[in-house]
Amino acid sequence: MSSIIDFTKEEKLAVVKMVDYVILADSKVAPAEMRFLTQLMERFTFDSFFVGQARNLDKDKAFNIIKLMSLPKKKELAKLLDDVAISDGYVHEKELIKISEALSHMGIEKELS
Repeated sequence: MSSIIDFTKEEKLAVVKMVDYVILADSKVAPAEMRFLTQLMERFTFDSFFVGQARNLDKDKAFNIIKLMSLPKKKELAKLLDDVAISDGYVHEKELIKISEALSHMGIEKELS
């Protein structure tokens, strides 16, 4: 997670919403996924209250926000979603579906291997 891309507060909410969306996809929250979220909190300088705000953000609104982001920000979000999915050592099919959904809203296609 080393990047200097500067997301706006609204974009951060949408990014955290999408990361959380992938974390919750398989109905299990692994300790490694929580560590990933904690690292993201440190990187973006937000707290657990901000995570709550992100969770309350309407998913369609989040999709609209990420759709309008610049390509470098979209690529960074795509990488974050991949990283959180693999953080527990296993990528669940439901996580892939959520990632694909987010990417399609961003206008990015991903090759599933």
